[in-house]
Amino acid sequence: MEIPKETLLTMYERMVRIRKFEEKASELFAKAKLPGFIHLYIGEEASGVGVCAALKDDDYITSTHRGHGNVIAKGGEPKYMMAELYGKITGYCKGKGGSMHIADAEKGILGANGIVGAGLPIATGAALSIKLRKSDQVVVCFFGDGASNQGTFHESINMGSLWKLPIVYVCENNQYGEFTPQKRHQVIADISQRATAYGIPGVTVDGMDVLAVYEAAVEAVKRAREGNGPTLLETKTYRFHGHFEGDPQLYRDKAEVEEWMRKDPIPKFEKQLLNNKLVTEEELKVIQNRIQQEIDDAVKFAEESPYPEDNEAVKDIYTDLIEEGRLR
Repeated sequence: MEIPKETLLTMYERMVRIRKFEEKASELFAKAKLPGFIHLYIGEEASGVGVCAALKDDDYITSTHRGHGNVIAKGGEPKYMMAELYGKITGYCKGKGGSMHIADAEKGILGANGIVGAGLPIATGAALSIKLRKSDQVVVCFFGDGASNQGTFHESINMGSLWKLPIVYVCENNQYGEFTPQKRHQVIADISQRATAYGIPGVTVDGMDVLAVYEAAVEAVKRAREGNGPTLLETKTYRFHGHFEGDPQLYRDKAEVEEWMRKDPIPKFEKQLLNNKLVTEEELKVIQNRIQQEIDDAVKFAEESPYPEDNEAVKDIYTDLIEEGRLR
């Protein structure tokens, strides 16, 4: 597949943006500057970026508790994300959602979700709305290997396949459902095998190779957009940090982590770009420095932003049903 240079460089920029955002978030969390827990996407950048590069601006995604990467991959802005992590009024959700619930409807980001598997029915419902509205959109539902054991997974894919909904179910298999390795909660090696039960294609790709992910996603998105129904796309990937920041990681050994880190998707992609003479090392450095400044500016924006006033606690929460009825 021939991929335009512009697309390749956009993918590289978004992978670097995710990595630098997450590294900064890790640093800030260690300094007790961020409230709550954070679950980082470091190591998994190729998965979200490769998939989202196959989407149009008005397509939808849903994500997970480890959602920072997916949000940035779909075009989310770091300064509003960082403000949300800080709990500031200028954040995407006005400081109420925090790390696990970032959303931006204008960019088609229907939200990350702290409940395992909860994005599946939301995404499937969005796909149904597309079909009913007869629009040309597609939904991508990101979830993890642990979520593939939830009832919402099976119910959603059953409905999606039955009604041939325009959706791609993307399982980002980072080898662990929280602290449990896949081999201890599933007999199958490839989660994509579960597609067979619902009569849809199941595809497994190297989730550490952004080009492999992109090529598989292009096919799956094309199938969905043409009205041929869902695909279950599994990206085999790995999180370099723990399940959450502060996780002692007693459930996996250092040799395993080091082996996966040698497959780091960003240096791998850099090598591909350089070998094909699409960029120079100096140009890559310029991109990296520009994005680092962007992340530094995002932190400054978040730290200088105010916290919500007390009365914000009950805003955007309740709806006046009577008034809503009048509007209809």
